[in-house]
Amino acid sequence: MSVAWKIARRELRGGLRGFWVFLACLALGVGAIAAVGSVRGAIDDGLAREGATLLGGDAELRMTYRFATPEERDWLDGFAAQVSEIVDFRSMAVTGTGDTAERSVTQVKGVDLAYPLVGSIGLDPPIPLDQALEVQDGLPGGVMERILAERLGLEIGDTFRLGVQEFTLRAHVTREPDGLGANFGFGPRTLVRSDALESAELLGPGTLYEVNYRLLLPDLSLDQARGIVTTQFDGAGVRWRDSRNAAPQIRNVIDRVSSFLVLVGLAGLAVGGVGVSAAVRTYLDGKTNVIATLKTLGAESRTIFAVYLMQIGVLTIIGLALGLALGAVVPIAVAPLVVDQIPVDLEITVQSRALIEAALYGALTALIFTLWPLARTEHVRAATIFRGVAESSKGWPRWPYLLVTLALVVGLVLVAAAFAAVPYLAYATAGGVIGALAVLSLAALGVRFLARRLARARALRGRTALRMAMGAIGNPREGATAVILSLGLGLTVLAAVGQIDSNLRRAITMDLPDRAPSYFFLDIQNTQIEGFLARLGEDENVDRVETAPMLRGVVSEINGIPSREHPNAGHWVLRGDRGISYSATIPDGTRLIAGDWWPEDYSGPPLVSFGAEQAADLGLGVGDNVTVNILGRNITAEIANLREVDFSTGGIGFVMVMSPEPMRSAPHTHIATVYALEAAEGAILRDLSNMFPNITAIRVREAAERVTEALSTMATATSYAALATLLTGFVVLIGAAAAGERARVYEAAVMKTLGASRAGILASFALRSVLMGAAAGLVALAAAALASWAVMRFVMESSYQFEPVSAIAIVVGGILATLLAGLAFALRPLAVRPAQTLRAQD
Repeated sequence: MSVAWKIARRELRGGLRGFWVFLACLALGVGAIAAVGSVRGAIDDGLAREGATLLGGDAELRMTYRFATPEERDWLDGFAAQVSEIVDFRSMAVTGTGDTAERSVTQVKGVDLAYPLVGSIGLDPPIPLDQALEVQDGLPGGVMERILAERLGLEIGDTFRLGVQEFTLRAHVTREPDGLGANFGFGPRTLVRSDALESAELLGPGTLYEVNYRLLLPDLSLDQARGIVTTQFDGAGVRWRDSRNAAPQIRNVIDRVSSFLVLVGLAGLAVGGVGVSAAVRTYLDGKTNVIATLKTLGAESRTIFAVYLMQIGVLTIIGLALGLALGAVVPIAVAPLVVDQIPVDLEITVQSRALIEAALYGALTALIFTLWPLARTEHVRAATIFRGVAESSKGWPRWPYLLVTLALVVGLVLVAAAFAAVPYLAYATAGGVIGALAVLSLAALGVRFLARRLARARALRGRTALRMAMGAIGNPREGATAVILSLGLGLTVLAAVGQIDSNLRRAITMDLPDRAPSYFFLDIQNTQIEGFLARLGEDENVDRVETAPMLRGVVSEINGIPSREHPNAGHWVLRGDRGISYSATIPDGTRLIAGDWWPEDYSGPPLVSFGAEQAADLGLGVGDNVTVNILGRNITAEIANLREVDFSTGGIGFVMVMSPEPMRSAPHTHIATVYALEAAEGAILRDLSNMFPNITAIRVREAAERVTEALSTMATATSYAALATLLTGFVVLIGAAAAGERARVYEAAVMKTLGASRAGILASFALRSVLMGAAAGLVALAAAALASWAVMRFVMESSYQFEPVSAIAIVVGGILATLLAGLAFALRPLAVRPAQTLRAQD
């Protein structure tokens, strides 16, 4: 090994010429992954640092549909150093009267005098919260987000209604300290005093609301406090959350988005790997005579392998160092530009975990893509030096190298899964990248084969430039494989994002309104349902109305096992509270998968109809037991049947529908979906809001718009990551063009000798670039269309429609990229003198 190192070190003295593509590809891929990881680490640090502020206290107890009993509240006051009670629910904010009234959904937060326990609320004008919410001139005050005030046309000092209670708008909310820790809301925030809501008639029996008790703890650890509280409130339907996980929804979104972006970065690193492999292959082709000389002098194949492995190892370390420096510096440099877009205060520093992760990815990728060309040095024969012609090392490496390469690929996938917050996403992405590389490799072979056939075709006789372009593409030295692989993979990611994004938008904005209701109405009291249906029944613009009784409860046990100890405890059905309905008869349109519906007059022990897909996820079947805590009471029901639940229609859908008893006697409300002509929606909302001020109406189109905005943000972030992949691919293109420059110089010299003009030669060079770019774009488009169809069909369970605009842009982009890279290295071949070049070949 000492001999190998001496030789490697002497060859490295020649500098890094020929390896700038190697270094650029590795640095860009590693830098992108390190940058994403650094930002994610800074956000995680921010969430941990500000956990108590985001939660609004050290810990929180959440109750659904009810306030704490006097006994429970006394216990909390005695246990905690300080307690704050917050009630949270949806309602309609109304201003004006009659036909001129304006209404909008708002997420109402009723707070007490202790709020906020931690942090401070930002108001404009900057007045104390107590002053903003106090009663003045007989009316309590309220504050709301500016977007809601503008929507309602409210100025500071104007009045608005929640239910039947008038409030005066005193300020706009600019910062809500515990806003990120709150659940998803359908509207902007409004804050009022809890006691002012007592006269609003909004919190009736069965109304959908939750009460949160924020605690400042005495000298106890969070684990100790949790143990004491959960024991005290066992079976009362109370959920615990503490400052260690103050904003679970934000953390989940960040984990998933960052994991996905890192995995897209891995795709970029794979593109870079193609460039790395091409750079190593080109370098070794130039070292063929050196390798032959070493073998002539008695060097063994393993010694030669070690020589060049050491050189590549040193270059890899340099590339990793450049990439890690890039990944550490870029987040700090761009932090001032993105700080306002991040939900927590960022303190971006060097994140060692992110750098280690990126370095591992980079090292494994470099080894995977260099092992193959290095192993092929064994095929170089000593006799090559005496023939005077450099042989390209063809053929497959021996099986030990193939096994090591396979092991490295498996190791890279396992490392990605270990670092990813969502392991299955890592496996899916790895499968997609490997599959795309396989498809693109086969496509590259097909393009080269087709190009060779066309170059000899009679139809192209007389079209010299086109025939020469086809012949060059079919030549393995032209680098068509590297072009299609590197550019194709980046274009595949970008095209897939565009196709999925456009299909999701179409499903939400076009397909959903055709089958979705106009409005969801919530909190319809039992005494109001008859009048509600009467108003809609006399309206000829209403197609149909669907109603169902609704309660909310928490799944506390499955077959006697606490839900938090269930093997699938993270399933969405077991997280938080779920909507529950009851019905004596099987609802219209219900499709049973297993079991039977109970008799209409059934009055035995509770039974439940469970969603078939959700039951399969949780390992449940007919005859199993599910315990649901409703209003502090545990109700155990046997699964009587499994049914199909389709949430894609936007209509009423419950995972659990129970037999009427004892649900019918529990306080509850009704929900309704109204299908009506768009022109009649305004009158329906106005009349029902005037008749029943406590009812909340959610316009489905507005909810769809919010989903569309979220999807747009995701698509934009993914597109930026895909563009980084394309940048790496463009570097590979430039490297391939640079590597083929010498061959083009010789080719141009021969063509000039045979009478070809500069314009004809340039046309040939341009045509081969255009054809390779078009081939890469078309192959990428086909792969993206297949991937998009699979995502829409099997993941989103929706239809797929090919979107042509982004598809054309992808193909044109591929053509332009290869054309620019090719023409950049066409000037020297055009300028050389044939005699000088041909003499040098003798």
